[in-house]
Amino acid sequence: MEITDVESYPIRIPLEEPVSFSNRTLTYRDHAVTHVRTESGHEGVGYTLGYEGAELVADAVESLLEPMLVGEDPRDTERLWHEMYEGTVQIGRAGLLLRAISTVDIALWDVKGKAADQPLHKLLGGYAESVPSYASGGYYRDDKGHEGLREEMRRYLDEGHDVVKMKVGRRSVDEEAERVAAVRGEIGPGRTLLLDANGVWSSAPEAVRACRAFEPHDPYFIEEPVMIDRVETMATVNDALSYPVATGELEGTRHGFASLYDRGAASILQPDATVCGGVTEWLRIANHAAAYDVPIAPHYNWNLHASLLGAIENGLWIEYFYRDMDVKVFDDVVAEPLEPDSDGTIGLPDRPGHGVPLDEDALRRYERTETET
Repeated sequence: MEITDVESYPIRIPLEEPVSFSNRTLTYRDHAVTHVRTESGHEGVGYTLGYEGAELVADAVESLLEPMLVGEDPRDTERLWHEMYEGTVQIGRAGLLLRAISTVDIALWDVKGKAADQPLHKLLGGYAESVPSYASGGYYRDDKGHEGLREEMRRYLDEGHDVVKMKVGRRSVDEEAERVAAVRGEIGPGRTLLLDANGVWSSAPEAVRACRAFEPHDPYFIEEPVMIDRVETMATVNDALSYPVATGELEGTRHGFASLYDRGAASILQPDATVCGGVTEWLRIANHAAAYDVPIAPHYNWNLHASLLGAIENGLWIEYFYRDMDVKVFDDVVAEPLEPDSDGTIGLPDRPGHGVPLDEDALRRYERTETET
């Protein structure tokens, strides 16, 4: 089997109204989508969030990675990952180029599964047939006060979730503590509350002061209290709190994740296969973490991450966003998106490959052209 063609392009899906977290306001979501095609007729697809850089990711795939891949066997995922990474290491290692590698590697595993006629979670080891999920939300909108926040959380409970996550950090510490108290009051003492600050606090004292204000409301973890590159600062926060720090959605390869854990910066790791180097590198991160009994709770992309979490023994939860909350909208281009069952678990797809077929009409509708600004 040989790769004949690699195509990558950006898409942009508008939000119906702006939505905010601690340090940004969004009006759309952009993604880079990559297709790997073979002479045998098998085709794989991969993707990543662009964060306003999807065009650059797609350009990197076609200009830098495709020449390394055409004529190669797509099943040689370890070798091809090494060649893509080493071949761009002087200008890559993380960020844009690692996202480009991620899209290709995900597509290669899709081809690999289809060629083997196996679902991805079975091909990788088959630890579970379904995985637990949590409902992720609690974003900021101009018209959403405490009652709106409580109403949102009631909806998640009605859907069957016992674990919910909310954003914190956009407002003053006192205001944020009131928001957290409102959510805890709504979900009750027997359910799990997660917090996400998106790296908003700039120092350990600032982060510790805020996070300690949340302690009376029994959060399970605080995600990304400071930016991920401030490893020592994050380690200070992790050590100072009665509940753990979780992080990793913006981290790169296994080396960065090993450093996070070894330096005490995080007790729960959140690798994103569309960011850290694809399925190949995500598995390395998860398996290294398993040696230390570190839980894995991947960021976003539940359609793909459900199968990955179902292949490892140290999986914690899948992050799930309801489409009608208009925050994560990639399901608009997924032909058969996964959804949680009434108990909050997500069943794993049984179709060959990673099981995330994309809607070609929707992709064309949202594809960015060179003439668009």
